[in-house]
Amino acid sequence: IAAITVAAMSFGITVPGATARINPMTLNDPESPFANPGIRELAPGKYEVYMVAQTWNFVPDRIEVPVGSEVTFYLTARDVIHGIKIANTNVNMMALPGQVSVLRAKFDKPGVYNYICHEYCGYVANAPIGHHTMYGQLIVTAPDNTTETVQVTQ
Repeated sequence: IAAITVAAMSFGITVPGATARINPMTLNDPESPFANPGIRELAPGKYEVYMVAQTWNFVPDRIEVPVGSEVTFYLTARDVIHGIKIANTNVNMMALPGQVSVLRAKFDKPGVYNYICHEYCGYVANAPIGHHTMYGQLIVTAPDNTTETVQVTQ
């Protein structure tokens, strides 16, 4: 354990964690940063994404940033436990009602990165909606405004 702690501190390794609490019933309040979820540019190459996971969708379900961007994700859940995994990246977070999870990542390769909910969140019997429809895309654009599809590996 000591070796892991020293290595983590030396290399700046952190795990996603809750930095704040929020009442899920107040996510739409005008003072809440989650009232208008989406991407905000802080400075060139620096972004924040406020994201809400809710019954069978992410808001936003499409995020676009230029290559080389550093993005800080702020994630919460409106209803039940959800999770997000962005394919081919180290972004993997839990979304819990009442908790704000935070993770920072840098995107150095242009492409289209799919994200999914990795915590089963239910379905409607005999309907085409449910957990399997909870996904989105992170699009990382090159300076010439092109992308290439990133191959998803399992």
